[in-house]
Amino acid sequence: MGPARWLALGSLLALSSLLEGRLVGREDAGFGECDQFFYAETPPAGLAAEGHVKICQRSEGTEHFATLYSTRDRIPVYSAFRAPRPLPASAEQRWLVEPQIDDPNSNLEEVMNEADAITTVSNLGSKQALSADYLDSDYQRGQLYPFSFGIDFHTAMFTLTNAAPMTPTFQERWYMNLNSLMDRALTPQCGSGDDLYIITGAVPSDSKVNDKVTIPEFVWLAACCAVPGGGWAMGFVKYTRDGDVIEDVMVKELEKLLPFNPQLFQNNCGEAEQDTEKMKRILEVVNQVQDEERAVRSKESAAPPSGSGSGARSGRSALPPPEERSSFLGRLIGFIATPFIKLFQLICYLVVGILKSIVYFLWYVAKQGVKGIESCLYRLGSATVSYFLAIGEELASIPWKVLKVIVKVIRALLRILCCLLKVVCRILGIPVRVLVDVATFPVYTMGAIPVVCKDIAVGLGGTISLLFDTAFGTVGGLFQVAFSVCQRIGYKVTFDSSGEL
Repeated sequence: MGPARWLALGSLLALSSLLEGRLVGREDAGFGECDQFFYAETPPAGLAAEGHVKICQRSEGTEHFATLYSTRDRIPVYSAFRAPRPLPASAEQRWLVEPQIDDPNSNLEEVMNEADAITTVSNLGSKQALSADYLDSDYQRGQLYPFSFGIDFHTAMFTLTNAAPMTPTFQERWYMNLNSLMDRALTPQCGSGDDLYIITGAVPSDSKVNDKVTIPEFVWLAACCAVPGGGWAMGFVKYTRDGDVIEDVMVKELEKLLPFNPQLFQNNCGEAEQDTEKMKRILEVVNQVQDEERAVRSKESAAPPSGSGSGARSGRSALPPPEERSSFLGRLIGFIATPFIKLFQLICYLVVGILKSIVYFLWYVAKQGVKGIESCLYRLGSATVSYFLAIGEELASIPWKVLKVIVKVIRALLRILCCLLKVVCRILGIPVRVLVDVATFPVYTMGAIPVVCKDIAVGLGGTISLLFDTAFGTVGGLFQVAFSVCQRIGYKVTFDSSGEL
């Protein structure tokens, strides 16, 4: 082992004591400090179920990725991370376990070496996979998160809660696909990669390794680029069956393939503002990766089995000259036919590329048409809802209007009744007044007798007083006249007598 590998191993030994795998309580909505690894800090909705535990993978007090782990299948449901770089090929692998999964009462909050956990963790392996579960099988521990930010932190990726059973060939091709996609398509089309959110997951099948660890039916990756004004979202699926290459799908189509039909990214990673040109360039790289994988498969299927070369060489020396000539003729025909085969392959590649471009164009046109139809349906639905709301308001107002009309009719009837009562009262009031006057006439008559007597007495008294005044005035006048006559007669006698004197 070289100095570099010893240094890497020493770094791993030093870091393994600093790793943490904090379990997040079921009552928590997210992954605590690890919410930063999800778009809009929102974990996928709909994937959490009974038997799933949430783990925030940390080292040296720093969070590195989040994992949703299935204790029933003993494989991760998904792992989420951001802006990764490929893991160094010289890194040593030391698989770690999470103590709190098997022993919830354990005070060990750090992930630890599997060998050390055997003596310190109760019920180890009752809910999580161990390395022993992979023994005597054709499967090995394949990481869902096979990336790292640097050599100093890649130990966190070697937890068994981040591993699922994969055959060596499938694991090699899966990692090759992921590295090619990350280096050539996803990261370059997302600025510096700081806004790139990655979720990798596994869908369980009905088969298990040693009847303990569930083998994935397929593994998947969902990428969300949250660059303002130039974001995108893509999905990738790779089935574990031999001969299948990685497939590109839209995120919504990927969600339909997953259990419970979840929502991986909030608002589908800003679907309304996604950059279709970047998605087209990503699909071009995906086509290249698929062709490269097919070429590798063709070379592997065409390669002779090991040990056949020496047997061929030993048997070739005994072949007769006619067969050598026949072999030479076959090679000559193959040499002549190779350019035509290559030309045919090139034509097929061009035809496939053109067909893919046509399909993508038709898909884009169909998508725009669907959006237009959705917009029309939305407007039609809004108008219909508004129409029915208006009708509902009118129908709801009918009882109130009917009540108002009834009240007005009752008021009018009451007014008519009052007028009739008034007329009846007035008609009935005439004889009543006459009867009252007749009935009250004696009373008024008897009450007027004293007044009349008084007036008669006063009149009689005045008449008598007038008579006395007339009599006394007449007598007084007579006396005064007689006195005046006598006075004049006496004066004349006196005067006469004096004259005579």
